[in-house]
Amino acid sequence: MAVLIYTLCITVRTPRTYRAIPKPNGPPKPCPLWISERTITPLNNTKHLLVSAYMDQREKGLDIRIIGIFKRDSIQPLYCLFCCAGHLSRKTTPTTILQHSDNFGFPFVSTDVMCQIPQNCIATHVSLLTQPDSVMVFNQTCLPIRNQKTNEKEENKLQFNFTVCISNLFGDYNNVLQFAQTLEMYRLLGVDRVVIYNTSCGPDLDRLLQSYSQEGFVEMVPWPIDHHLNPSRGWLFSQSGGDVHYFGQLTTLNECIYRSMDRSRYVLLNDIDEIIMPYQHNNLMSLMGMLQQQHPNTGVFLIENHIYTKKPLGGNETGPLHQWKGVPGFNILEHIYREEPNRNIYHPHKLIVQPRMVQQTSVHEVLKKFGEYFKVPPDVCRIIHSPISMPRPPEQLYLDTRLWNFTDKLLPRVTTVLRRAELLGSQGQEQEVGR
Repeated sequence: MAVLIYTLCITVRTPRTYRAIPKPNGPPKPCPLWISERTITPLNNTKHLLVSAYMDQREKGLDIRIIGIFKRDSIQPLYCLFCCAGHLSRKTTPTTILQHSDNFGFPFVSTDVMCQIPQNCIATHVSLLTQPDSVMVFNQTCLPIRNQKTNEKEENKLQFNFTVCISNLFGDYNNVLQFAQTLEMYRLLGVDRVVIYNTSCGPDLDRLLQSYSQEGFVEMVPWPIDHHLNPSRGWLFSQSGGDVHYFGQLTTLNECIYRSMDRSRYVLLNDIDEIIMPYQHNNLMSLMGMLQQQHPNTGVFLIENHIYTKKPLGGNETGPLHQWKGVPGFNILEHIYREEPNRNIYHPHKLIVQPRMVQQTSVHEVLKKFGEYFKVPPDVCRIIHSPISMPRPPEQLYLDTRLWNFTDKLLPRVTTVLRRAELLGSQGQEQEVGR
């Protein structure tokens, strides 16, 4: 009997050694310690770069949007691995990789990687793997997940009404006077925050921006794209070459929208030599109040670009005089002659958007969105674009002194910020004391 019982036990238990043995329910693995604090992070075992990760549950079945710059010819399956309240998730989740449609022929393109958070995971950080198995993650880099949802009251309370996204500063750009005038003009129009992606700039402009950053009006985002790629100074690969469009401008515009999504009602996407100027209102809030009332389902407003130059040949008009002698850059108050755009050909616009209604953007148009878009008539609002350009013949220009309506407030503000940054020359200091 003893032998029979022993034989039966062996016979019953033996097949269990051939079944898949479930993993033990021991304590969860601790998260990898390497959490990226950089704005550009190489993705291990790929040619891709990661920028930031955001909670985005506007599409069914997807929770996380990772913004990156991917090599177009090297796209491969990727898998999300999460840190769940300090512990590593037990499994990965597959991703959906969305290349942006605008790449202008460059080999690297702005890319969104989206995935789902596993059940019972309070996700704080996310990493991307090239294999679904999460066992070998010793040197893996995690990105913090931003825009985490809290309670509805905090969700509906926005910190800012208007944020301006400026991309990108590079080279030795040092146009201090134009920069200070433009930032103060935006402050007068009701802008609360200006986000600038900075690869490099001139020493005087850097001093000015540091002063603005300490004040809190400007948010400087380091953008060392030249440490990872050969960025182009142009917008078209066939003309300028390089790895990525215009120092990664497309990626920074998208990153700024998501950075602002849970804190700003509107986002303005334009360059530093452009001012989105209302012509029937004294500030942006009044403008958008009217436009939003007339177009309640609209989340994208297209603003027509107009180029403004200095005094043309033969012109006698002069702008408001104020001495900022020795300050690098030019005075935008002298750029009061507007070129009429040729609307028979493609004419660019810049954007005012509700960030929560945008999924992907390009420079002059939104690529994916919720809701509608509206082209704002130029007599309501237009871009005052003041590039460094040669004056045109007078018959091609129209006098437009809209900026002068703000000079009483603008001039002392600009002087104050230049003095605070110790950029005002001795002559300007003496004039200020004599006032």
